[in-house]
Amino acid sequence: MNLGFIGLGRLGRAIAGRLLDRGHSLRVWNRTPSRAQGLDGEVVPSPAAVAEGSQVVFLCLFDSQAVRSVLTGEGGLLSGPVSGRVVVDLTTNHFREVGTFYRLCERAGCTYLESPVLGSVVPASKGALTVLVSGDERGFERVKPLLEDIGRHIFYLGEPGMATKVKLINNLTLGSFMATIAEALAMGEKVGVSKERVLEVLSVGGGDSLVLRAKREKLLQEDFSPHFSCALIYKDLHYLQDLAYDLKRPLFTGAVVKELYARAFEEGVDREDFSAVYKLLKEG
Repeated sequence: MNLGFIGLGRLGRAIAGRLLDRGHSLRVWNRTPSRAQGLDGEVVPSPAAVAEGSQVVFLCLFDSQAVRSVLTGEGGLLSGPVSGRVVVDLTTNHFREVGTFYRLCERAGCTYLESPVLGSVVPASKGALTVLVSGDERGFERVKPLLEDIGRHIFYLGEPGMATKVKLINNLTLGSFMATIAEALAMGEKVGVSKERVLEVLSVGGGDSLVLRAKREKLLQEDFSPHFSCALIYKDLHYLQDLAYDLKRPLFTGAVVKELYARAFEEGVDREDFSAVYKLLKEG
């Protein structure tokens, strides 16, 4: 299928590569064009140009501000030939903003689906993401085969905004688990147990989790090259805090963990993998 793809950060590039591996052709745009180097897609000069000849356009961007800019800024996607297209937004957005994106796309004659994903670079390259989807059911059925190319688990959640809210709730556990594992590792080393042995015990005890399995080697090697950055988990927990505010509910662990990740900016590790929280906790 002829597809468009906007946003070639680490996750976006991995997903775009997977779609190419599955035999689709891609027209791609990224704010930094060099990110497209080595990717077998047609690089175009603007988001509007992505829509030309693309039946479905994927977005995979940092935040809702970036999505709005891509949709409506100069040379934005919605100024191109989008009538009848489906826009699949893989971005983890602010739950309030997605309603605006639905309306903007509807006015432009295209279908918007919010489709945030669970998982990062490695599962994306293997087509093993989990995809959460909200929006028009006919639009979802139309793109479902594409989502199955990138995701092992697909959850259609119907009501606009719901997929985004569930993604933010999922990232409460993601950020909290990572921080707890990192703190447990730092504490274990402090009492004199090797890093390897602490992780071995955690992996067969209370720390066993997808998070530990995914980040074990990063912690062992202290290789914090980013798959999912501290800045991204901080952004998601901030969005979640806004959701808790709207619901008039306290956010106990999420609020504490969010402030821990805020330290990543102070310490200059915000662009490193979110497992770098271990460094913050190890150093006290």
